Amino acid sequence: QVQLVESGGGLVQPGGSLSLSCAASGSIFSMYFMGWYRQAPGKQRELVAGITDAGSTTYADSVKGRFRLSRDSTKITIYLQMNSLKPEDTAVYYCNFKRPPGMEYWGQGTQVTVSS
Repeated sequence: QVQLVESGGGLVQPGGSLSLSCAASGSIFSMYFMGWYRQAPGKQRELVAGITDAGSTTYADSVKGRFRLSRDSTKITIYLQMNSLKPEDTAVYYCNFKRPPGMEYWGQGTQVTVSS
């Protein structure tokens, strides 16, 4: 089993910034992907940003240039710095961890609300 502990999130005005963090523990061997997904009311869950074990990052087009994903040297904690936030970024953000064979784990989710 893998446990994911998320922190961060909250309420911010448009144009503001927030940061999220996710720490993994447990059976974290052979991790090949960690990242953040989000789900807004009435919409499907979507990938926001992710990083592979090799360090390759990917971002949704909607957040490129505004969000930055990083991780610590142990590779088991990731950080999502979100800048220039927009109302459409409002969603529940979920940390995600993948390892073979086809195992996937989710955090409990943290609410991000962008509103004036």
